[in-house]
Amino acid sequence: MIQSACSAPARIGCGMSTEPTHMITRRSFFAGLAGAGAAAGGAFAQAASPRAIEPRPRIKLGIASYSYWHFRTEKVPIERVIDRAARLGVEGVDILHRQMDIPEKEPLTAAHRAYLQRLKRHAFRNGIDLICLSIHQDFVDPDPAYRRQQIEHTHKCIEIAYELGVPCIRLNSGRWNTIPDFDELMKARGIEPVLPGHAEDDGFRWCMDSIAQCLPQAERCGVMLALENHWGLTRDPNGLLRILEKMDSPWLGALMDTGNFLENPYDKLARIAPRTVFVQAKTYPGGGEWYTLDLDYRRIARILSDAGYTGYVSLEMEGKEDPETAVPKSIEVLRKAFA
Repeated sequence: MIQSACSAPARIGCGMSTEPTHMITRRSFFAGLAGAGAAAGGAFAQAASPRAIEPRPRIKLGIASYSYWHFRTEKVPIERVIDRAARLGVEGVDILHRQMDIPEKEPLTAAHRAYLQRLKRHAFRNGIDLICLSIHQDFVDPDPAYRRQQIEHTHKCIEIAYELGVPCIRLNSGRWNTIPDFDELMKARGIEPVLPGHAEDDGFRWCMDSIAQCLPQAERCGVMLALENHWGLTRDPNGLLRILEKMDSPWLGALMDTGNFLENPYDKLARIAPRTVFVQAKTYPGGGEWYTLDLDYRRIARILSDAGYTGYVSLEMEGKEDPETAVPKSIEVLRKAFA
């Protein structure tokens, strides 16, 4: 029986207990419960404490607007790509500059800036981050005036990224253009001769000097320059790393395109992974526009994880299948690989 404190008779004693030995008071009952609870809690804590599981950083997925437009049809509006990304539950959209509804080469006007702000608002209302601006420029040319134009174009693109709140832009090194037609260049596996009268070192010097003139603007705007393993000087890891290691700027990193190393891709991807700040992941449903690679994305995910990469992976669906079916399938491939 539990005796209530308010029902116990009042007694005066000299330290002697006034409670019968066979009775349990409320105080002693709850004290016993507390002691038992502490013992059980200690045992539980001891059992649960050996190793806390530290969560791995989560890779976020994006969709490149290029996935919906491969230059061969009418442009697909960026707003539609944002809508599709929201429907598929990915976090970001990587914008192809040439796909935007503003002229590529003209200076920014008030109307152009208003368009950028509408895009930013549309992305925000759909819960989508704008994560990269993929631009076209070419720093491999002997004409200083031409390179100056390319530098100024890059400055404008940095400003566009800043207006949109985009944290990085995709840069190309540029190429020799001794095979002008891109379809023919793809038939040659992206390899073209050096411009007559010049050496490969000239191209690297022009490229690095041009990037150096873009870095102050990038830093002022808080926009990373992500140099892609693309055709030209950065077709192989040696060329890409030569530029990145020589310049060694916190505002310049590698953009890993998983589909641009046509031979022995995994070793090459592993070499550039430590410098990678953004990833574009190629898929080829229905066969590629220019070629098809069978890429193991679980293996690529391990390469990036081993290098400590924790940024975005943006889908570039380059297959001939309708994007309305090919993009969702490709996103599922990436989700499983990077889960």
